[in-house]
Amino acid sequence: MVGKILICFGTRPEWLKVKPLIDVLDKNKYKLLFTGQHKDLLKDVKPNFRIDIHDYKNRLDSVISSCMMQFPDGDFDSVLVQGDTASAFACALAAYNRKLKIYYLEAGLRSYDLEHPYPEEAYRQMIARISDVNLCPTEISKANLVNEKVNGKSYVVGNTVLDNLLKYKDSCEYTNKVLVTLHRRENHHIMDKWFDEVNKLAKAFGDLEFILPIHPNPNVQKHKHLLTHVNIVDPMSHDELLKLLCKSRLVISDSGGLQEEGSFFNKQVIVCREVTERPEAIETGHLHICKSPKDLGKLFYHVVENYYINNICPYGNGQSSKKVKRLL
Repeated sequence: MVGKILICFGTRPEWLKVKPLIDVLDKNKYKLLFTGQHKDLLKDVKPNFRIDIHDYKNRLDSVISSCMMQFPDGDFDSVLVQGDTASAFACALAAYNRKLKIYYLEAGLRSYDLEHPYPEEAYRQMIARISDVNLCPTEISKANLVNEKVNGKSYVVGNTVLDNLLKYKDSCEYTNKVLVTLHRRENHHIMDKWFDEVNKLAKAFGDLEFILPIHPNPNVQKHKHLLTHVNIVDPMSHDELLKLLCKSRLVISDSGGLQEEGSFFNKQVIVCREVTERPEAIETGHLHICKSPKDLGKLFYHVVENYYINNICPYGNGQSSKKVKRLL
């Protein structure tokens, strides 16, 4: 690695995926740019640069324009972005405009449906197109980039989020808990239907405890009254969520990260989305796509009767950051 690298993050999922890499890099080899979305991260992180997001009519416009206009100058010659946020795209584009080398962590995930997930699918495609080095979690994600004929080099390194999970692995067991998380933008218009179906299951399976950490988004909060038989709890820290995941019998979620983390812990995940950009774990039996709320009941009955699974996680073994460091 020549010179310093600017590592960009602004959301908790981004931080969870860049932190394992930061932990193994020499401190004089990187600087940190915080892009401003989840400000509670600043309690634990001291970035070198910080973006203040200015609010305009459209939130995505606000994030992108703020990152572009406030992108820092400094003694770095490359930039690393992670994932699929508007800020990741904006920082990659700002780096491209400055002819800085771009490393893209978690590259190559694809649904090939620009509406699912929206807007993340588009940002992923655009970032990979201008990146110099694409760090892919799986062979499928690398193959996507090869098929798209992206210009940058592509390497399979696994997913760095799993590096955080090694210390929890030995404490995993199957209990009567069912972890539920539902919050994604593409589900907001039918969130009441998802909640209604989850509540029916919680009522029918009285021996199971359905636990839902409620997302603060108003489009989620306004329907929580439907969950009369579900244990609604405040948003959890990542550590708390992982401990609950370790004890869960199975998971109902529309989260991308829980698809990976659940697979690592050998928990089956019912994915409440029309399509997933992480199809590898469908083949291993860890993931089950539930396209519509009306399908949730039947699918849950099938999974809960066959909840035990002991297959290799397709997203890595918890050593990804070391592989990335060697490539850098």
